[in-house]
Amino acid sequence: MILHNPAARAQFSAEKMGKVTLGAGQHLYAGLNCFEPGQEHHAHVHADQDKLYVVLDGTGEATVGEETATVQSGDVILAPAGVLHSMRNPGPARLTVMIVFAPPPKK
Repeated sequence: MILHNPAARAQFSAEKMGKVTLGAGQHLYAGLNCFEPGQEHHAHVHADQDKLYVVLDGTGEATVGEETATVQSGDVILAPAGVLHSMRNPGPARLTVMIVFAPPPKK
């Protein structure tokens, strides 16, 4: 599978963060998290999954463990399994983040 310009697949919602699946395999999952200004993915933990964020468009605030930083297009954030993490869009523009899980989420 070859996917050109994944950010163009972003889907936003005024009610909550948008989620889009880009691709899923037996050992890996890739998708988009799409944030309107003010939206966030609250702090959470994946006990048995590593999670990689790649900021495609916009500026956000990422927290991994005790570290919080402003992130922007091109930045990469790694949240190892078992580590608390979150992503927030302080605004004023939209934020699109590609996420990659290994192993993929269980259905």
